[in-house]
Amino acid sequence: MRNLLSALDARDQIWEILEKAEQFKKGQGPEKPLKGKSLAMVFEKASTRTRISFEVGMYQLGGHPLYLSASDLQLGRGEIIDDTARAMSRYVDGIMIRAREHDDVLQFARYADVPVINGLTNLEHPCQAFTDIFTIKERKNTLDLQMTFMGDGNNVCNSLLLATAMVGMDFTVACPPNYEPDPIILKEAKKVAEESGSVIKVTSDVSHAVDGADVIYTDVWVSMGDEAEESERLKDLRDYQVNQDILNMANPDAMVLHCLPAIRGQEITEDVLNGSQSAVWDEAENRLHVQKAILYLLLKE
Repeated sequence: MRNLLSALDARDQIWEILEKAEQFKKGQGPEKPLKGKSLAMVFEKASTRTRISFEVGMYQLGGHPLYLSASDLQLGRGEIIDDTARAMSRYVDGIMIRAREHDDVLQFARYADVPVINGLTNLEHPCQAFTDIFTIKERKNTLDLQMTFMGDGNNVCNSLLLATAMVGMDFTVACPPNYEPDPIILKEAKKVAEESGSVIKVTSDVSHAVDGADVIYTDVWVSMGDEAEESERLKDLRDYQVNQDILNMANPDAMVLHCLPAIRGQEITEDVLNGSQSAVWDEAENRLHVQKAILYLLLKE
């Protein structure tokens, strides 16, 4: 794994990421393995969990994190990505980027001489997807399960399609028409699923999607950049809310995940988010441990 731009980049190391994250969470990982290393963290979008988990994780591994907003860089004044990537590679050992456009991260990696990590783009959020897989395995002690994603087939959904296919987990997307996941990623996930044995489905039928589910997942209906479509999105997605009625259709011990931030009363209800079946706060914590595993595997050399 040279970079982590898509969840698929870690196809050969997904199990190593999960194993190393478990070690770090138990305090059994190597001590300060990235001493003397530095990580540039470039943010074009606001962040809570991604920024904190990468910054704290890099510090705990013995390295130095460097936070850079778009306004801190000459990118904000028109310097091209190619030049920024070339120059930044001379200073740091790795680069994490949270960008608006996925193509910008691909271009950054093309010209960088150090590993580049996708901290979220409009197309994928691989670090989140691996954290979700880790959280499910931690709580269920198996990945031979059925996950149902409710709502907008967004960047998180795209990465989960690939990640679940990689580990052999069945994955169903429940969404209204015109909210389906990226068709290219869906096609690629189905190819991977043919080898792993997982079953990938996309449907608008909520009851069919949730029946027998072991994991119910949702995300915000109005992502950053979609604000102009808010009223239309709330109308289109209202039947895909994760609430107690939805949980009652799933397996009795189904767990609930949400990558946060959550809008109570829209994609999820307060009682479910903070209920006994929710693993949302463990999921949020696990961003730290999985991020540390990713940083370790990419930067240790």
